[in-house]
Amino acid sequence: MEKKSKIYVAGHRGLVGSAILRKLEKEGFENLLLRTSSELDLRNQEAVKDFFEKEKPEYVFLAAAKVGGINANNIYPADFIYDNLCIQNNVIHQSYRNGVKKLLFLGSSCIYPKNAPQPIKEEYLLSGYLEPTNDAYAIAKIAGIKLCQSYHKQYGYNFISAMPTNLYGPGDNYDLKNSHVLPALLRKFHEAKINGEPTVTVWGTGKPRREFLHADDLASACYFLIENYNDPDIINVGVGKDISIGEMALLIKKITGFEGNTVFDTSMPDGTFQKLLDVSKLNNLGWHAETGFEEGLKKTYEDKFLV
Repeated sequence: MEKKSKIYVAGHRGLVGSAILRKLEKEGFENLLLRTSSELDLRNQEAVKDFFEKEKPEYVFLAAAKVGGINANNIYPADFIYDNLCIQNNVIHQSYRNGVKKLLFLGSSCIYPKNAPQPIKEEYLLSGYLEPTNDAYAIAKIAGIKLCQSYHKQYGYNFISAMPTNLYGPGDNYDLKNSHVLPALLRKFHEAKINGEPTVTVWGTGKPRREFLHADDLASACYFLIENYNDPDIINVGVGKDISIGEMALLIKKITGFEGNTVFDTSMPDGTFQKLLDVSKLNNLGWHAETGFEEGLKKTYEDKFLV
């Protein structure tokens, strides 16, 4: 990409999109196309068509998506599959129709089979059954991957797909019912400390393990991939290390300064036991995550709750 290239960041106000935007601005890109969801509903085929025909972006970062934690995915599966399919279909198809030079599609580690061997290699995609609690979202993301690969195969378009692990950082969703586990726990422990509550309840057994990547590291990887990666095969983005939910809860307790007890509600689902990505493919290309988990977690907490 040249500094004057016209770049569309779809979903620029979300966790991922806002991080990509910060990275592009830091690198000196100024010709950035940005639209809020109220300005451009990406589910609306005609609106997306008009936008692309008028603006003619050269590069697209497709970070727009309907996302949520295990509870939201369980309750609203129709919303997750319909909204994400619409967004992906419209943006990817119009990128093809309007001659976009390169598109980066952001998937998710939930695309992989529930019982995939650990760490998860890219070739494990579609080798087994999905985790039932978020299969609607996962199927939408798999469709997005296949859409990018199909436009590459049939038309030769440079549409690539990156599969990030669990993310955290500025711009996250802290809703206690519908957010992901990390922001939900940050808020729970913070409010318990402020309100002098004796206990914090963590959903599930605390035994499942998760890998966490700071959103700014993902943005760095996305920039690296748009500059250096031209293969339609998916590529994982992560840190290559994981932590149990119970261990993470203790770390958040320490960072927030909560002095009460932690209890686990085993009536709530755990989801997949482990989702650790094999990131050797990306590492071998020359990119590595830089933010340590405790360091990133502390900064995220301070920026959100202590400013």
